[in-house]
Amino acid sequence: METVIYRKEGHIVEVIINRPEVHNCIDPETNWKLAEAWCKFSEDDDAWVAIVTGAGDEAFCTGADLKKWHSYVLEQGVGFPRRNAYYGPGFGGLTRGIQIFKPIIAAINGMCYAGGLELALAADIRIASENARFGVLNRRWNVGLGDGGTQRLWRIIGLGRALELILTGKEIDALEAYKIGLVNEVVPKGKAMDKAREVAEVICGYPQGSIRTDKEALIRGLGLPLDEGLRLENLLFWTLLFNKDFFEGPRAFKEKRKPKYTNETEKLGEVLRV
Repeated sequence: METVIYRKEGHIVEVIINRPEVHNCIDPETNWKLAEAWCKFSEDDDAWVAIVTGAGDEAFCTGADLKKWHSYVLEQGVGFPRRNAYYGPGFGGLTRGIQIFKPIIAAINGMCYAGGLELALAADIRIASENARFGVLNRRWNVGLGDGGTQRLWRIIGLGRALELILTGKEIDALEAYKIGLVNEVVPKGKAMDKAREVAEVICGYPQGSIRTDKEALIRGLGLPLDEGLRLENLLFWTLLFNKDFFEGPRAFKEKRKPKYTNETEKLGEVLRV
């Protein structure tokens, strides 16, 4: 059985952790397969939006398969921590060591714990089913957060809430996750993937150039002083001058018609001759 399912329909890619018998926890082999999946999505010009989820309707991902990771880490030797920190791949292939400025949606269809929570935090939009539950449950096993939990969680829900979840290891339900801003929307059980596809279709209906530059500006701007962030934003904005769709939008507005986007990058001179 494939532990990672990579499925593409139109411009939307689904990355599915397929280990429902162990609540979609991730072992080293699955981790490498997920890393390959994210590289494939990143490099495919025809893939615009990705949705990550877990197989079944009980778990998104419950973190690392501790039975498998302990022996794997010991086998790697003393150089492994440094290699892993600097070169990845991060947990789930997404949390470190890769930069993807295409939109990523997490369809959280159940339990979302420990490293699974870190994987969800690495997505841009999180949609949870009403039966989803969240928590840093690795706290009870003396396993720390090594893939974004201490860095992304407080940026999303605030310092106080993040420290509460991290230090107490408490478990929260989907409604509380929504109230504190951890997830963007809560839907009935079994409907998280449907809603994620709906959102993905909306995003695919737009030209992709400005979506990617805006996401990149936001992500790269984290932690920068405002003046530097504004310069970064403006530099990325002007890269759209080399995209034919940058001119199509304003032309369509002026001509009172629906824009016809191509999502093709062309030379500025070629664009101006159109």
